[in-house]
Amino acid sequence: MHTRDAKNHEEVWLLDRLDDYGFEDPAFRSRDYVLAVDEATNERAGFARFRVHTPDDTARVCEFTNIGVLDDWRGRGVGAHLLAYLVADAREQGIEEAYALTDEPAYLDQFGFERVDEAELPPPLGDRLAATRESQPDAEALCVAFDAFEVPERLQRRFAGDDGSDDADAGEDFGIDSDTATYKYDTGG
Repeated sequence: MHTRDAKNHEEVWLLDRLDDYGFEDPAFRSRDYVLAVDEATNERAGFARFRVHTPDDTARVCEFTNIGVLDDWRGRGVGAHLLAYLVADAREQGIEEAYALTDEPAYLDQFGFERVDEAELPPPLGDRLAATRESQPDAEALCVAFDAFEVPERLQRRFAGDDGSDDADAGEDFGIDSDTATYKYDTGG
């Protein structure tokens, strides 16, 4: 499984999935989405949006929204993979926390998200929460500081495959005996 930015030609697929899940996105832009894609089949497994609001000249408010995993891929760590990608992307842009407005807060709890009182939401998230509640009446506001973000070990193992191994290449994979091999730039240490 790998995660990548959505491509323009995937716009119709994304719009269909948003409709399937009942997600509203009045400011839809396919370039704001990321997709989880199965490496073996190139099948799309899930999607998520990283949105930055700029309510004034100095503030940037990050929102993770429209996180969806296709039914056949649920329970396999795809959502965790998407979240980890979004956090890494936001960190690269100098952002330190993100909000999510969701009717499934228990899922996000396991990653370090915490509930936020509506009165404490930065603009424009108070209005976004009201709009979200039109289609998800039980939606709650959550926030995670990226220093507190953590993918649970059981979900990390799912990234590597069922056996928990990673795919790092070792010399033995290429017929090299690590006990007797010498290296051109061996420093003796």
